[in-house]
Formats: sequence, structure tokens, C-alpha cells
Amino acid sequence: MKGQDYYIPAAAMAIALVFKLPALRNNWRDPLLRSVCVLLTLAGAVFTFAAPPTIGAVNEWTGIPNFSAPLVYCLMTAFSASCLVLMFNWRGGPPEEIRRTSRRWISGYATVIAAIMVLFALGDAPEQRLRDFDTFYANTPYIRLMIAFYLLAHNVAAMTMVAMCWRWSLQVRGWLRGGLVIIVAGYAFSLTYDATKMSAVVARWLGHDLDDLSTYVAPPLASIGALVSAVGFVLPLVCQRASDSWQTWSTYRQLGTLWHEVQSTAPEGTPGVRMSWWSPAEIRVIQRESDIHDGFLRLGPCFDRRHRDAAYAQALADGADEVTARAVADAAMVAAAVRATAADPEGLAAEDAAEEERVLILADGARDLVRISHALRHSPVVAATRRQAALSAG
Repeated sequence: MKGQDYYIPAAAMAIALVFKLPALRNNWRDPLLRSVCVLLTLAGAVFTFAAPPTIGAVNEWTGIPNFSAPLVYCLMTAFSASCLVLMFNWRGGPPEEIRRTSRRWISGYATVIAAIMVLFALGDAPEQRLRDFDTFYANTPYIRLMIAFYLLAHNVAAMTMVAMCWRWSLQVRGWLRGGLVIIVAGYAFSLTYDATKMSAVVARWLGHDLDDLSTYVAPPLASIGALVSAVGFVLPLVCQRASDSWQTWSTYRQLGTLWHEVQSTAPEGTPGVRMSWWSPAEIRVIQRESDIHDGFLRLGPCFDRRHRDAAYAQALADGADEVTARAVADAAMVAAAVRATAADPEGLAAEDAAEEERVLILADGARDLVRISHALRHSPVVAATRRQAALSAG
């Protein structure tokens, strides 16, 4: 593999991290978000420092032949731990149990990282090897243990991740299941990487030569595995957020008909709340709901139960279910009240009816308001009520 084969995935991880940083800045206490950012950082670091040009540069900068070997092993070990920690935070559960399990895995892999550095310091690896360090020093005292420790730690993490993600994928649906299946696929490549590396190293221990497996077959498998796994972690989070954002904007748009209907009765010169173009969709929906409820308060004196009861009965007669019939009934009453208000802007008729029982619209959240808005736009029962109210007002 050439340098760009490592640097391109590293750049992709960096770009994904940049997109996550604003969310981390606003919600840095979120353990899941922190875990995602750590994973992206370590994945990018692994790709960067495992590239042969970087290996040579690091060895030259430090003045220690093969210093890059334990550095890359430590980064891969830390990446394995970050994947496990992210998975536990992602899966959820009692916070104290998640923290306890995460600390256990972090402590275990921190011990492996310390052992890698100590064993490298005790060993002797004077000849720089950019691509075949594992097999070249497979029989060197202490270095062989360092190689075995890193491969074993990586293999344990890979098998644990495959087992956890596969079991969890059978219990969930949607983007989460897709992401978990992608992670399993990525770690399948990682397990194949472990198998090829171990085969080459064990072959050296037994006096055989399978160096090509370690030098030429294993690196692409590791790169593909890390990249696919990182995509599996990020994809469900990004897609779920995009789906939630789309749903919020859709709610905002669907409330438009009802909002315009009730806003048409607002007195001239009534100041409106100005929203900046970068205002979140959630805030826009809340403001639109507030405007609609304010409109219901203005129209309240003109609400006529007879319009609602008649529209409700007609909707049921046309085959509508209970929920839809209530939405149609409320929409018809709103439409009639808007026409009555337009015909009597001074509110004289409303004053005459002030002593009568007040009729309320009991819309429970945005979902009910969306149903009313949809009925205003599409229901023939509402259209008929609107025409009748206009004729009566005329």
C-alpha cells in the first residue's frame, strides 16, 4: 500500500471529526458524543502513523530505529478500546454500569499499551523495517512478546465487537441495525487481518516463511476494516440526526396551512417574532405552535360547537376514523370562526355570545395540530363548512 492509501482515509476521518466538533462544543458532557470524537481521532491517527512515509519520518525525528512500530501498535490498541467504549455508551444502560465497564476496558488496554512500550524498550530492534517489522523481529526477545500482546489485544477487541454488534443487530431495526451490520462487516476484515498477521508470525516461530501475508495482505485488510467500522459507527448517528431534522422541518411545513389560517385574523400591526435564518427547526416549530394557539385564543369567542358537531358526524359518515374525524371537526370549526371574524372584525357577535359556554380545541402537541392543518387543506367537509360560513357571514 502506498502513502495515499493511508492518508485518504485519514483525511476522511478528519472531515467527519470536523463536522462533529460543533456538537461536541455545545454538548461536551455527552459520553456518546465524546466517544465518537475520540474514535474518529484515533482512527485518523492510526491511518496517518501507519503510512510508510510517516513511519520513516517518525523514526528519523525520534532518532530511534523502528520507534513507529510501538507507536502504531499503541494507537491501534487505543482505537480498539475506543470502539468498545463507544459501543457500551451507544448501547446504553445504567450510567454507573456503563462507566464501570468502560473503565475496565480502558484500564485493560492501557496496561497493554504500557507493556508494548516497556517490551520495546527492553528489546533490540536496530535495523529499520518500514513494512515487515512483525515478521523480521518475530523471534527477537521481548519484541516477539510485544507483537504477540498487540495482536492478542486487537483480536480480543475484534471478537468482542463482532459478538456484541451481531447480538444487538438482531434486536433493533432501521439505521441502527444497518450501522451494526456494517460494523460487523468491518470487524470481519479486522479478524482476517489478525489471522494473516498471526499466521505469518507463528510461521516465523516455527521456522517457515509466510512474510507476504503480513507485508502485503494484512495492511489492506486493516485499512478496510478500520474504515468500514468507523463508517458503521458514524452512519446511524448522522442518518438518525438527518432523519430527525427532516421530520422536524416536515412538521413545520405541514403546520403552515393552519398557521396561515389563524394568522389571517391577527390585528394589523401585531408584532411577530422574528426568526434568524440559522434558527434551529425545533425552535421554529415551537414558535409556530405558539402562534397557532394564540390564534385559537383570538378565535375562541367565534368557535361554534354546531360546526364542529356537524363536521364530526359527516366525517364519520364518510368513513373517517375517530382521530381523523376529530381533526376534521376542529378544522371546520376553525375555518368557520375565521370567516365569522372576517365578517365581524369589531367582534360584536362575539360579545353577544360571551355568556355562552366557551368551546376549546384540545390539540395535544404538534401531531394533533398537523392533523388539523391537513384537514384544513384537504378535507371536503372543511371546504363545505368554509363555504357555508362565508355565505352566512355574507
